[in-house]
Amino acid sequence: MKRTKALALLSGGLDSTLAVKLLLEQGITVEAINFVSPFCLCKKGGCGASEVAEKFGISLRVVNVGEDYLKVIRKPRHGYGKNMNPCIDCRIFMLKKAKRYAKDMGASFIFTGEVLDERPMSQHFKAMTMIEEEAGLKGKILRPLSAKVLPETEMERKKLVNREKLMDIHGRSRKKQIKLAKEFSITDYPCPAGGCLLTYREFANKVRDLFSHKKRVSMKDIMLLKVGRHLRFEENKIIVGRNETENKALLQMKAESDYCFEVPNCGSPTTILQGLKTEKAIAKAAALTAYYSDKKDGKVLVKYGKDSLNKSITVPTPSIDEVKKLRIT
Repeated sequence: MKRTKALALLSGGLDSTLAVKLLLEQGITVEAINFVSPFCLCKKGGCGASEVAEKFGISLRVVNVGEDYLKVIRKPRHGYGKNMNPCIDCRIFMLKKAKRYAKDMGASFIFTGEVLDERPMSQHFKAMTMIEEEAGLKGKILRPLSAKVLPETEMERKKLVNREKLMDIHGRSRKKQIKLAKEFSITDYPCPAGGCLLTYREFANKVRDLFSHKKRVSMKDIMLLKVGRHLRFEENKIIVGRNETENKALLQMKAESDYCFEVPNCGSPTTILQGLKTEKAIAKAAALTAYYSDKKDGKVLVKYGKDSLNKSITVPTPSIDEVKKLRIT
């Protein structure tokens, strides 16, 4: 008899790990897909999804979201959460891509680790229903952890999965998930609660500023938001490294047209200047470099240039109030 095949949206967190285990326990063949976003808070790529897939012996496809994903972030049809997190549109985006992959692999259905009422924007019943409909998957997404508190799905009616062996978890508490993890001897689950940089005010403000000053935003632009101190002077973006690691990253990520700045012969940040290189912008970038260097008093010599630090300018060190006005926070 042919075994049922299902596609898991596997984040690598506790909920999606448990969802996979519940279906494997029913003898269902599981393959997984993991979407890697530049906004993930997890320090390891994929949030441990590859480790989960290896442990369970299932196939995993890792998909890095592209610049079409940034269009969703810029103009989400269903709006934002607390900051710049378009949770509903993000979920629809990923499910549409998963739907195409499920068809290619011959999966009978898609399932997720979602828990009813766990996340305020995207995991209440009305939102879940809307997400399914707009992804073209109405009634075709199984949520094993909350199945018994949700309407019966098509796959349950067709007996592709045993509803009685699924769970009735709902709400924000993780006690039932942790208990279930112990029963399954699952002890290592990175990012148990997940996380998204777009929910953080400071990072969200950086994204908002970027979108307001640049029509075409690339993944490289987004990655730069995660490095250094970001300041805005008129139409110029100025990024100042906070340590040696960030200094090196800025040099690697700078565009060919960007200028670099450093204070010689002392502990100095690397600063990059984006936008038109006017005299005022150059002076401001140099002043900020001086402010964050070890030479904080009086006038400071700053070297700068595009391909090499072959130019110099002497600038007064700005006050803390001047710097605060420019910070994107």
